[in-house]
Amino acid sequence: MAGSLQAVFMNQRSFAPLTITANYLVVAGGGGGGANQAGGGGAGGLRSTVTATGGGGSLESALLLTSGIQYTITVGSGGPAGSSGNRGTSGNNSEISGTGITTVTSTGGGNGGGTTDVAARTGATGGSGGGGAQGSSGGSGTANQGRAGGTGNTDDPNLGGGGGGGADTAGANGTSTAGGNGGAGVSVSITGSSVAYAGGGGGGTFGGGTAGTGGTGGGANGNSATPGSANTGGGGGGGSNSPVVGGSAGGSGVVILSIPTSSYSGTTTGSPTVTTSGSNTILKYTSSGTYTA
Repeated sequence: MAGSLQAVFMNQRSFAPLTITANYLVVAGGGGGGANQAGGGGAGGLRSTVTATGGGGSLESALLLTSGIQYTITVGSGGPAGSSGNRGTSGNNSEISGTGITTVTSTGGGNGGGTTDVAARTGATGGSGGGGAQGSSGGSGTANQGRAGGTGNTDDPNLGGGGGGGADTAGANGTSTAGGNGGAGVSVSITGSSVAYAGGGGGGTFGGGTAGTGGTGGGANGNSATPGSANTGGGGGGGSNSPVVGGSAGGSGVVILSIPTSSYSGTTTGSPTVTTSGSNTILKYTSSGTYTA
């Protein structure tokens, strides 16, 4: 009888939940650029446990996952571009959520300002702020996620739009002849190699002025329909008024988990890309899904 009780006790111990330490990178979708000598879109917010977070913040704390629990991964899409003088649309949040952890949310990038009316010219607040248009200010970034957008210029001949903020640096102000450059992103090595994420979009111009360049980390150039790079959270570029080019869309975000290979369950949905780096298994989610620890 004593032996049977001991066997039951040992069996219960063998099935006790385990705690698994997981590192992450969570980047939100970038904001869309505005139209007509407009502001560039702000980069998606960036939070990470392996590199300093966006906005000059410190490292985030690693997640403590519990075996058998399913965690939800949400990858935010980039915001659409503005057209016909309208502002762009802000990007969408990315996050990791589930029972027993504090939800990790990165905020979508702020949209770039347009020129249709005064209210539309201000860049929106976001993970990083969108650039402003025609004398209006850029939006603020979110603390520990990204930087502010630049201010749009009111002077002839080219009325340059402000650049969108990046995860590392703020967007530059527009000038009388050029759009402001997008702010730089942050390089993260969670996959085993260093990759830049969350660059701001360049500002657009009027009358053939020099377009602002997109920030490193997927930011789009101004005066171009090319969007921010997919799965970087890069901001969209501001549009041009002559020739008429609408703003461009922000790039989609990404969520990456790094889990000790010895603790990796192999149970996922959403088709993440699975690789290894050293003693860790890397899950790269470019669309929403789940991971069961």
